[in-house]
Amino acid sequence: MEIVNISKLIKTLNPVNGCTAGCVYCYARKINNRFKITPDFAIPEFSPHRLKQIKQTRKSQTYFMTSMSDFSDWQEEWRTIVFDYIKDFPQHNFIFLTKFPERIHFETELQNVWIGATITAKNEKRRIDSLRNNIKAKNYFLTFEPLLNDLGELDLHDIKWIIIGPETGNRKGKVTVKREWVDNIMRQVDQQNVSVFMKDSLVSVLNSDDMRQQLPFDNLGENKLEERQISFDFQ
Repeated sequence: MEIVNISKLIKTLNPVNGCTAGCVYCYARKINNRFKITPDFAIPEFSPHRLKQIKQTRKSQTYFMTSMSDFSDWQEEWRTIVFDYIKDFPQHNFIFLTKFPERIHFETELQNVWIGATITAKNEKRRIDSLRNNIKAKNYFLTFEPLLNDLGELDLHDIKWIIIGPETGNRKGKVTVKREWVDNIMRQVDQQNVSVFMKDSLVSVLNSDDMRQQLPFDNLGENKLEERQISFDFQ
């Protein structure tokens, strides 16, 4: 299965840089420390001037807004500024992700906003209910990345999209995904009619013929599930 780089389909835009979670597998902290974007990654900083990048793109695009932050760390004022800005760009899609939906009380009527929660292990499945109960949005998604164990049974009602990916990097104690963990998710995805995107790094666990990579965004197919060969890091 040919893999197309995500940069050809989805742009990264980070109005907030920094995260308080402190995950041992965090790629964003490594990027921040390498390029010195902010002095202390544990203290999120708001850079609203970055939103101007949206004006520079006339063609419909999908923006991942939290690759260097967690939506739960965004101050209410920051959310207000960002959502007041993006409402003027209905041709684009905007993706927001959090590991702590229980900390957020937020509502948006924007049809082109996708808000998701990260679930890496079975004991984090409560986040799915927290996402649906605490955040009112038109589009919900989940990221099972890095997938650290078998998630068991999943209630996916109102979930439109799922991302599955393994832990990457070379940290000591790195968890290797087992095929049966992925198969369990896929069985339920098919039963509950949810689109799914498998990270390209899962090829070593499955094989190219078993990979499924779908994007549900309107600007990539007018509400049709588009099969794309892409890679994306939502860790």
